[in-house]
Amino acid sequence: MAEPYLGNPKYTIEVLQKYHFVFQKRFGQNFLIDTHVLGKIMAAAGITKEDFVLEIGPGIGTMTQYLAEYAREVVAVEIDQTLIPILKDTLKEWDNVTIIHDDILKVDIRKLAEEKNKGKPIKVVANLPYYITTPIIMGLFENNVPIESITIMVQKEVADRMQVGPGTKDYGALSLAVQYYAKPVIVANVPPNCFMPRPNVGSAVIRLDRHKEKPVDPKDEKLMFRIIRASFNQRRKTLVNGLKNARDLNYSRDQIEKAMNICNLPLNIRGENLTLKQFSDLSDVFCEISSKNTLAR
Repeated sequence: MAEPYLGNPKYTIEVLQKYHFVFQKRFGQNFLIDTHVLGKIMAAAGITKEDFVLEIGPGIGTMTQYLAEYAREVVAVEIDQTLIPILKDTLKEWDNVTIIHDDILKVDIRKLAEEKNKGKPIKVVANLPYYITTPIIMGLFENNVPIESITIMVQKEVADRMQVGPGTKDYGALSLAVQYYAKPVIVANVPPNCFMPRPNVGSAVIRLDRHKEKPVDPKDEKLMFRIIRASFNQRRKTLVNGLKNARDLNYSRDQIEKAMNICNLPLNIRGENLTLKQFSDLSDVFCEISSKNTLAR
């Protein structure tokens, strides 16, 4: 097998010029050109020759080359048709890589894990376009894809949001959703000059280790997340007002106040001050209220 050579800016420019590649803003393309950062990602992801790795958004194959060296097998899913011939060229020396031209949100990853890894948990590595970070991560978790860990490059502020706790300005629905499914750890901060073209914001590599057992066990997971979203939709409002104004929740002010009293929550508290456990407990109380209402009809 060949040695990885992309990640060196000189070779990246050569490949781009050879194919007259034009960066697509709609795909949020920023290619990594720093071998030191690539090394950090490999170390953080903990890839071994036992592993099957799913890479999302390989670009010209910079990180894919490294993954191919470390992993047993790599499947790289790329949405941009113009990058497919480039990937076939830059990855031709590696026989353990499969390139799929598709939108990751439409790929049946469970089926892929079954075929390539006998259904065992897979590792996901990605340098994600910032505009689609959340749908991709939540899609992987919510669809019960067998995942051991996700190691991703994201916008720095998004990485911060994923790992903070209650009472901080970055804490929100994303923090709670990620922490419900996984343990987030920021591995490295990555400045704009490590990419081509340079993004306008800093980035960070974050590793999400999927919980073997979730930290809370709500009676109705979907209801818990509806309550979480409602409580952050109008951040400056109290939790009572946030829940009362939510379109997809149908509780009266009396019911909301009663539920909060049962949970020992002050009526003037805001959603940003509740822990995941408190949201789970609150949603369980609302479940009981709903079932009592149904029985009373």
